[in-house]
Amino acid sequence: MPSYSYFCEKCKEKFEIVCSIKDYTPQAKCGSCNRSNNVYRLYREDLLTLNASVKKSDSELKTIGDLAARNTDRMSDDQKQALYAKHNDYKEKPSQKELPKGMSRINKPKKPKWPT
Repeated sequence: MPSYSYFCEKCKEKFEIVCSIKDYTPQAKCGSCNRSNNVYRLYREDLLTLNASVKKSDSELKTIGDLAARNTDRMSDDQKQALYAKHNDYKEKPSQKELPKGMSRINKPKKPKWPT
C-alpha cells in the first residue's frame, strides 16, 4: 500500500498515512493537533520513496539495468561511494609511469563538440 507524507503547519509535525488508493483523500488530519486545515502534502518526499518502494522479484527482472537498480537499492551509501571510487579513481589520476629514454607523453586532443 502506498504511503502519503504530510506536514502540519500549526504544530510543525511531519506525519505519514498508509492507505489504499481508493481510500486516499487529499485533506488529512494531523495526529498531534487533530486539525485538517494548514496540513499540506509533501509530494517531494513521496517521490523520493516511490522508487525505493517498488521492488521487482527475480522473475520480473528483464534487463541488466533492472538487476543493477535492484542491487544498488540494497546497498548502503558507504558501499555506493566505495564502488564509485573503485570504478572512477583511475580517471582522476594521471599515469606517472616512467617512460623509456627518448620517449615523451602525447596529450590527447579534446573531443570536438557536435553542434546541437
